[in-house]
Amino acid sequence: MPKKWMLFIGLIFMILLLTACSSPIDRGIQQESAVTAADIPNEPSQNDIKNAISNSPSNQVDAIIAANFPLIDTVTEDGTSAQIYATTQFGLSELSSVLTSNVQPDEKSEVIDDQQVFIYPDYFVTLKPSEADEDVLLIEVASETFVERNYSPSFLQTYFTIRMLDSLFGNNWTNRRTQACLTGDCYGGYSGGSAKSSKKSIFGTPGRGSSSFRGGGTGFGK
Repeated sequence: MPKKWMLFIGLIFMILLLTACSSPIDRGIQQESAVTAADIPNEPSQNDIKNAISNSPSNQVDAIIAANFPLIDTVTEDGTSAQIYATTQFGLSELSSVLTSNVQPDEKSEVIDDQQVFIYPDYFVTLKPSEADEDVLLIEVASETFVERNYSPSFLQTYFTIRMLDSLFGNNWTNRRTQACLTGDCYGGYSGGSAKSSKKSIFGTPGRGSSSFRGGGTGFGK
């Protein structure tokens, strides 16, 4: 092989290597959310939703959210999932108060960068405004297994301590996930798509029908 072609191939390899190493590992690949009020079916009034939550026969946060808010997306990866709900009836602080007064979380973060995260038995719940419509509040309900296998440690460390996360997931989780994130395989919260930019998620929007599989990345971050 001519020397110039060997140099060219070597240069291409170096560019690909540098690109992989420079992938954002703190928050993952950022994608803009496309969820707007038009995506959300008609909802009951805020008071009706509050009453339904207060009178719910269930004390499981995932069941309460599923019963009272429209499901707009499901993010799946390796047999685990996170359900994405949305509402126009509540702001972040309002819904935070309603949920925690009815179902007390094990851990509750501060509101940071317009997001708040709650840890319940078996589930993480994240509240954040839609990036596309400030009148829409997104509610992500992620199974603990989904969080353990897919979330970026740097994202969660914004809200909880390393010690607490390692205690929850065990086996030096923070360091292990940080290494996995070097390949770009980390997730930092929903903004429309899949858990990993190279994967696909099941996407369905009530009122608009379900699309085919849609890849391209949930906002690995904000």
